[in-house]
Amino acid sequence: MKFAILLGDGMADRPLAQLGGKTCLQTAHTPVMDRLASCSRVGRVRTVPVGMPAGSDVANLSIFGYDPKICYTGRAPLEAASMGVHLEPEDVAFRCNLVSVSGPLTEADSRMLDYSGGHITTDEARPVIETVNKALGTELLRFHPGVSYRHLMVWKKGSDGVQTTPPHDILGQKLHAHLPRGSGEDTLVRLMNDSQDILMSHPVVEARLERGLGGPNSIWFWGQGRRPEMPGFLQKYGKSGAIISAVDLTKGIGVFAGFEVINVPGATGYLDTNYAGKASAALEALDRHDLVYVHVEAPDEAGHNGKVEDKIRAIEDFDAKIVGPIVEGMSVFGDYRVLVLPDHPTPLEIRTHSAEPVPFILHQRGDDRSVRRGFDETITGQPELDFEEGHRLMGFFLGVEQAP
Repeated sequence: MKFAILLGDGMADRPLAQLGGKTCLQTAHTPVMDRLASCSRVGRVRTVPVGMPAGSDVANLSIFGYDPKICYTGRAPLEAASMGVHLEPEDVAFRCNLVSVSGPLTEADSRMLDYSGGHITTDEARPVIETVNKALGTELLRFHPGVSYRHLMVWKKGSDGVQTTPPHDILGQKLHAHLPRGSGEDTLVRLMNDSQDILMSHPVVEARLERGLGGPNSIWFWGQGRRPEMPGFLQKYGKSGAIISAVDLTKGIGVFAGFEVINVPGATGYLDTNYAGKASAALEALDRHDLVYVHVEAPDEAGHNGKVEDKIRAIEDFDAKIVGPIVEGMSVFGDYRVLVLPDHPTPLEIRTHSAEPVPFILHQRGDDRSVRRGFDETITGQPELDFEEGHRLMGFFLGVEQAP
């Protein structure tokens, strides 16, 4: 038996007046997912436990089959694992975004303009972060380049007793109330402030601005934590796996799970990602492994940007270029199961994550039901399968646990 998990990050949403009271998932043309929903088992899963932050870190840990209430320590340590950055027990990793703000961070009227620095490319961002590290790094503080606007800062013997805010949660809002608060706040705010002069005069940023593109003018820390402890997936479930994603967060979970991490050229985490390369790599991975986990970031990015057309396009591309080719290609393996779902909603009306349960499709070769329905959020109202504890879905999907 072969298994594939196909995840459209942030694909779920809330009804929008401009779409006639429908969601993006209901509006998008998704013939493959609709066909699968009509002939397969469908259900509802709460990927974000009540009281935990509604983020892709918590949600994807649940979908991987790990209970976030036990193993979650923060987002940045997961990304560090993907980037090959080793953390000692006393080290604290921080996510370090390249962002665009309206002015000095401590000014009363300064606001968050763009959490992604104009979606700066990876090749452009690397020399920027290297310059930041050269100017601000010390024996205890190190900056590590990642993908696009997503980078890392490691504070050796640092403090995790600080409160931070994801920049995508405060678009258009004043910054002062969302600066780091708690133990270590002075160091973090100083670094963020000092980064502004470095970034605004950096040749890469100046070149982007000359071309009429957005550019970062500050760093922003969030998602901090220490290294988590997790059992390997093979040990936990008796299956080997591979992860295909453009973002370090999900790849980092794969590292801790013991998955093969497959880096697909041209995978960007946005609308221009290499869908065909991801689908092809997923089918090749199933020659070597029991399970492949394919993560597509584009719907989530469109949700954060608040662009209805982009989110609909991202969902349609996910259906046509990921779900369709992979389900069709899995026919060569004999018996197989496919799980299709979002990790969490990213509603356009709030432009950030929310914690509502999400719908899923569990398709197995040979499913021949005929139910008139599409794949959308209405499934969560009358689910056939209902997983209030999201981490239990994996065991059921793999056939090693019973449904609740």
